[in-house]
Amino acid sequence: MPKRFRLTRRFNVAMTEDGYRRLRRFAAEAGLDEGEALSFLFENFSSVIDHENLTHRLRLFNSELEARKR
Repeated sequence: MPKRFRLTRRFNVAMTEDGYRRLRRFAAEAGLDEGEALSFLFENFSSVIDHENLTHRLRLFNSELEARKR
């Protein structure tokens, strides 16, 4: 029997404009709303990312973060 899809947690999220646009684009391409798209990504996180690329991108993001906050 399939697991029932319920959105049980709601929280405020602060996102960059670029990140939100990409989330909306991904959700639209997948036929999901933004909450469903985030749930999909995090439920399947380890299978949808490239670990080496993630590490590299995370380092870049962190190095630029303070400058982006100004």
